[in-house]
Amino acid sequence: MALNRYLDHTLLKPEATEVQIDQVTQEALDNHFFSVMVNPYWVKHVHAKLAGSDVATACVIGFPLGANTTAIKVAEAQQAIADGVDELDMVINIGEMKGGNYAAVQSDIEAVVKAGHDAGKLVKVIIETALLSDAEITKASEIVADAKADFVKTSTGFSTRGAAVHDVELMKAAVGDRIKVKASGGIHSAEEAQAMIDAGAERLGVSASMAIIGKA
Repeated sequence: MALNRYLDHTLLKPEATEVQIDQVTQEALDNHFFSVMVNPYWVKHVHAKLAGSDVATACVIGFPLGANTTAIKVAEAQQAIADGVDELDMVINIGEMKGGNYAAVQSDIEAVVKAGHDAGKLVKVIIETALLSDAEITKASEIVADAKADFVKTSTGFSTRGAAVHDVELMKAAVGDRIKVKASGGIHSAEEAQAMIDAGAERLGVSASMAIIGKA
């Protein structure tokens, strides 16, 4: 598969304007990226622009800290679904993960997964690998799989670093073929993208999509 179909073409900067959102959306249409990934406010706008195309509309939930209440994450997911989203990328409760309250982490994920799956939408779960130890990455990945999400995802891109090949290898080893792995954050070249795929990632969240496909 060509690299373009691995890419969630991403613009999550808080200062992103409608002109910039439209540019990213057009780039995705022109190059058949898998999706356009935006903040929830832009979902309805992007969905309309992508209507009838092979590009999905995706957004983040509980982003970037993951510290919203579960009820708010579910409401945010339901609003995005009403606005036409195809895929939801939620952030786990990182503090509860670090504190070892795994039941709280899993129930939070399960609530958003249910909201997404009830509407036929795909749900990815961001565990923010930069803030976790190797053992926590493994445990968090297992929790995401147990919660029946579709993907476990490395990073928001808003923490201390983005994805690392080592993170992806740990996540893939933890989930096997139960669910898929998405690498996101800090992927800037075709070589870096391929390294993540080789490590087990089946989707990549990138803002440097045009550079990765050689069109920057």
